[in-house]
Amino acid sequence: MSAASSVASPLLSNDVVDGAVDYKNRPVNRSSSGGWRSAVFIIGVEVAERFAYYGISLNLITYLTGELGQSTATAAANVNAWSGAAMLTPLLGAFIADSYLGRYRTIIVASFLYVLGLGLLTLSAVIPFSSRDCKSAANSLSCPPPLYQVILFFSSLYLVALAQGGHKPCVQAFGADQFDAEDLEERKAKSSFFNWWYFGLCSGTLAALTILSYIQDNLSWGLGFGIPCIAMSMALVVYLLGTMSYRFSINSDEKSPFMRIGKVFLIASRNRRLTSSALSFNEESRGILPEQGSQQFSFLNKALLSPDCLKEDEKVCSISEVEEAKAILRLAPIWASCLVYGIVFAQSPTLFTKQGVTMNRSVGSNFQIPPAALQSFIYLAILIFIPIYDRVLVPVARILTRKPSGITMLQRIGVGLLFSVFSMLSAALVEIKRLKTAKDYGLVDTPGVYIPMSIWWLVPQYVLLGLADVFAMVGLQEFFYDQVPSELKSLGLALYLSIFGVGSFLSSFLISVIQKVSSEKGRDGWFSDNLNRAHLDYFYWLLCGLSAMALVLYLYFARSYIYNRQHTL
Repeated sequence: MSAASSVASPLLSNDVVDGAVDYKNRPVNRSSSGGWRSAVFIIGVEVAERFAYYGISLNLITYLTGELGQSTATAAANVNAWSGAAMLTPLLGAFIADSYLGRYRTIIVASFLYVLGLGLLTLSAVIPFSSRDCKSAANSLSCPPPLYQVILFFSSLYLVALAQGGHKPCVQAFGADQFDAEDLEERKAKSSFFNWWYFGLCSGTLAALTILSYIQDNLSWGLGFGIPCIAMSMALVVYLLGTMSYRFSINSDEKSPFMRIGKVFLIASRNRRLTSSALSFNEESRGILPEQGSQQFSFLNKALLSPDCLKEDEKVCSISEVEEAKAILRLAPIWASCLVYGIVFAQSPTLFTKQGVTMNRSVGSNFQIPPAALQSFIYLAILIFIPIYDRVLVPVARILTRKPSGITMLQRIGVGLLFSVFSMLSAALVEIKRLKTAKDYGLVDTPGVYIPMSIWWLVPQYVLLGLADVFAMVGLQEFFYDQVPSELKSLGLALYLSIFGVGSFLSSFLISVIQKVSSEKGRDGWFSDNLNRAHLDYFYWLLCGLSAMALVLYLYFARSYIYNRQHTL
């Protein structure tokens, strides 16, 4: 008996996952919980959620300029404003999840809000116009919808943005939580998880592009918004089905991580007048901060000191708390240098789509390609290249670098930023040709006539943007998840999403300012409603130059970045 016990105990101990429990708050075994068995449920939820979200966003500019009768510049600004809000609300959702509800419950609440928002959005699209003039109007632009319908539409739209705030950072963080970073095999699987997570995300997006864009353009906007509502309802059911297999992180009894980090900055500010010589290196050496990390952002080390520097003070921060604050602060330069990438990302569902509207979209004698459907090439490029990256490039890179992820996260992001520069370069060159074709055929003042230039000319800029996403988007996800303290994983992913939120707002700001300046004195402006007289090429050249400068800045910050001490992938 004793011999059997001595053998069984180590096996049982090795199988238990530290820092995790099941849905009944019991210790979990590695062999019966988490890993891919749980991740497939969560990836499935993401597929449905992205199908719902992009079913709205990818063709939104067409709805605004068509059904609501907005100008191109106004519609693009509204799309960017909504996209920006949808990408910034995750900061609120992450705070609620990490401090109060936890990721699992936050996802459930957010999913209910999602379904409600999509249901109301569908209702706003099927409400019939009450004006008799509207019923008889041949041109929808001359028949704006009633004010109450516009209010319901935008209220529903921003309710969806709020719901994404709770859904987006928590689902991905909860999925990554299913892999134990202390186990070598599961750590490798976690790195692959981010690749296959994005693969699933793009599958849902591609389905939205190929199915919903056709329905919205050719059948009904009500049906086009109603199907995402059904998809989100199904996603919630799938999520709940996986409950018994999930691993739940054990919540610390310590104060909120947000409070701890805020306390570091507060006390460091209070002690700002103290000289650096007042710091006790003996006290520092008792902690776990690496020497190199201690020297970076050294002003925060003053949070280790009591005001008189002579005795212990209960308000003084621990070294681990200072380390948490530094880990967050280290992300700021990387975050800022990727904002231009966020601006570039905002162009595919707005200006890229409007370009396609003016071009020859015929396939055969009867079928017209929906302009928004061309965004499918972004996601086709991702779906094709992610398996190649994960199954071919990463194993080869592992042999060469001896790193579990093949290349570092920052190297991966840098490659993606380079591809985004090429995407803008391609977009500018194609737009120059489009404008020249319109001029050569005398179509400059007839915007309602398709330019005899195939829409397939736009494919390279979409494919290059897809390759940029394979490297930069997935790299940013893994980087911001991995490099934050364990209790702030949702916040880390919210910070990654905020890059695209701020990027959307910056894009909206640039478009508004440039249009105002360029349309003075009766000129058409860069974003004229008549795209044949506009100059989207100038805007693309501007973004190409800004992207190149941002890449140089990123490389500078990436070279000096100090990785989290636990994971230096």
